Amino acid sequence: MKRIHNKLVRDKIIDIIIADNCLPTYHILNDEECLLEANKKLLEEVNEYLESGEISELCDIEEVLRLIISLKGLSYDEFNQKREAKNDKRGSFSQKIYLESEEDND
Repeated sequence: MKRIHNKLVRDKIIDIIIADNCLPTYHILNDEECLLEANKKLLEEVNEYLESGEISELCDIEEVLRLIISLKGLSYDEFNQKREAKNDKRGSFSQKIYLESEEDND
């Protein structure tokens, strides 16, 4: 039976498919194609996390984020520096603040 996937997969998936005595059809993406597919994959993984709440889905999200970061030309350390700078300016989410509304003081 042929199964259609048409999506970005982890590096070892092809080997796993072959080990399962199946014949994969695949190609290697260029950076532009990979970024488009990684963005789709990120949405897929976020939806899977929202449905399941599983930590393993958060691991998948982080792997896709790391790929996107590298495709954007940053190292993970550079990305982390940008994240920390934003936290210094705007704060993080550690205080769990839920903003209900705001109103002008006029």
